[in-house]
Amino acid sequence: MSAPEAPLLDVRGLTKTFVGRNGRTVHAVSDVSFSVRRGTTVGLVGESGSGKTTAGRSVLRLIEPSGGKAVFDGVDLFSLSEREMKAYRKRLQIIFQDPFSSLNPRMRIDAILSEALDAADFARGAARRERIAELLAIVGLSPDHARRFPHEFSGGQRQRIGIARALAVEPEFIVADEPVSALDVSVQAQVLNLLGDLQKRFSLSILFIAHDLSVVEYLCDDVVVMYLGRVMESGPSRKVYANPRHPYTRALLATAPVPDPTRRKARVPLMGDIPSPINPPSGCVFRTRCPMAIEACAQAIPPVEDLGGNHHVACIRHAELA
Repeated sequence: MSAPEAPLLDVRGLTKTFVGRNGRTVHAVSDVSFSVRRGTTVGLVGESGSGKTTAGRSVLRLIEPSGGKAVFDGVDLFSLSEREMKAYRKRLQIIFQDPFSSLNPRMRIDAILSEALDAADFARGAARRERIAELLAIVGLSPDHARRFPHEFSGGQRQRIGIARALAVEPEFIVADEPVSALDVSVQAQVLNLLGDLQKRFSLSILFIAHDLSVVEYLCDDVVVMYLGRVMESGPSRKVYANPRHPYTRALLATAPVPDPTRRKARVPLMGDIPSPINPPSGCVFRTRCPMAIEACAQAIPPVEDLGGNHHVACIRHAELA
């Protein structure tokens, strides 16, 4: 048998801390590991404040990580100098959450896309105009839209422009940072379908950040569940959704909307608010809200256990959820 293909992106032990003006340390991301296979979409999911966006931006070094590795196509991105990292920017792109604030309101759409093409040293003149028209068509917009300003578009259309900008340099890997959370539900489906089509069409590898597990189930091959900067559970989407082995994953699934009213879900109480990353709980960071927490949960950080089939969980009581 041939050895399995190495993932396009392999993140190990990613850590990011911030130090505030008062000297307090914020533990935003702690020892996070996951991988993204070529041509697949991985969902990074959790509540607001769980560290998802920080993790995604740290991988791209839009935020400088505090520790760990991010091996992209055999090269550790965290070991590169700023000049060396610049050469990788064409291969790594991001789609931002807010489609309005991520676009310069004073620039027309052709100028916004042209700015992205500058990074790829793309030819000017007729060739560039044709490329801009092509990018707009790819995301379902008209070439005539190139001369408009961002405020002349709906939220869904603006997000399509953000997607076109990310595709301009023909990347291999994209971080999609909650790209549909600011959109109406009806528009969300359209943008999700577009992302799914583009992923297949261009064999993209995508890290899809979201707080809604139902969205991740629809789009993603694998899922990584984060809470307060740590990974609680990860694995193929079908395995995690069919048999979640962490109480937090079960709580998120219980609150996710289900379109079929005949399907009943076991409710798992999720009490209180997510703690502050300045002073995270000892042991398992989820224990203060976990209905299954026992005294041992406070004693040590639970090890990540391999359940087989690339399904991993960090919970000392996971066997009781089998």
